[in-house]
This record gives sequence, C-alpha cells and structure tokens, in this order.
Amino acid sequence: MHSIAWWPTVIVLAVATFTDLRSRRIPNWLVLPFLVAGVAMSFAPASWHGISIAQSLEGLGLGALLFGILAWMGGMGMGDVKLCAAIGAWVGPKQLIFALVMTGIVGGFMAIGWATIGGFLGELFTGTGNLLFDWRKRGMHADPELTLSNPKAHKMPYAPAIAIGVLMSFFTH
Repeated sequence: MHSIAWWPTVIVLAVATFTDLRSRRIPNWLVLPFLVAGVAMSFAPASWHGISIAQSLEGLGLGALLFGILAWMGGMGMGDVKLCAAIGAWVGPKQLIFALVMTGIVGGFMAIGWATIGGFLGELFTGTGNLLFDWRKRGMHADPELTLSNPKAHKMPYAPAIAIGVLMSFFTH
C-alpha cells in the first residue's frame, strides 16, 4: 500500500462522492490539484511514495484513456475521467488497473440496484447494449439518447463506485 497516497486519496474520494451524489458533478477544484500533487509526489524518494515519475504518468494516462473512451461514448462524465486520471497519478498503472476492475464490478452492481429500484432495469440493459454494440450504426459518435446531456437519461453518480474500487485496491497492493 502506498501510505503517502492513502489519506489524500481517501479525502478526495469522500468529497468527490459527496459532490457527485448531491449535484452529479465532480469539481475541477478538487481533482486538478489532486492530479498535480500526485505527479509531484512521484518526484519524492521511492521509500516515501513507491512509484516513479514514469509510473505516475502511466497511471495518469491509463486512467484518462480508459475512462476517456467511456466519456467519449457518452457513458461517463468528464469529472469521472479526471478523477481516475488523478488517482492513476497517485497509485500508478498496476494498482489503477485493479482499482478500475473493482470499480467496474461495484459500478455494475450499483447500476443494477439503482435501475431496479427506479423501475428502469429494461432501459438500463437496452442502453448498455446500444452503447457497446450499436457503434457500427452510429459511427464514431455518441448515441444522443445515452449522453449525459440528455435530460431524459438516467444518470447514476459513479464516484461512489470509483471510491469503493480504489479503496479496495489499497488493501490488495
């Protein structure tokens, strides 16, 4: 476990979860300084932080790339992308991969529960299928029905899933 990364990450995840649940937004004033601090910490001695500058930048890029693709497809907000990139800067690519796998599993369970309680489970599965498999029909553009800007779209805050996945990764690395 990267002990230096633990407390800043927990604090940022708590605030991101709160703001995402309240307003469906993760603010730049929270994630951008966290991202810069994560890269800056990689210059510290390895005994302090445990990852190099290269690993920090790889984690940042990996988080931005993977969640950026989901945002580009219309299934994720840019706050989630920036949060994952910042977490990658703190923990590096190896731990981030595990965190994102756990995030996906937790997020899937949360989405199914949320859709079941909300009475739109069928819409969830249809929308997910369209997001994943209908890109050939619509080309390289997001499905307008599924984008976060659509006021009729059901929007689930994803920061809680990110928080749980990342915290799980701290206990396994």
